Amino acid sequence: MAYRYWCGECTAKTSWLDESRAEQQQIDHYTRKHPGIPPGGHVEVHRGNPQGGLGCLPFLGITIVLLVIAASCRR
Repeated sequence: MAYRYWCGECTAKTSWLDESRAEQQQIDHYTRKHPGIPPGGHVEVHRGNPQGGLGCLPFLGITIVLLVIAASCRR
């Protein structure tokens, strides 16, 4: 699972991270931007893996198709 923490004081939010890293980023944000205010806001939970995705698979597929087209165009 991935977590994204939203600031309760402004529109800042963390990236999709594991829970402890996202929480630490929120604490660091509050320390820098809102000193003296305890961290607040809300947390989004993504049950899938938004960081995994397809990776380079689409790029690899496009590259292969372009190579096939280029090879078929040679005289």
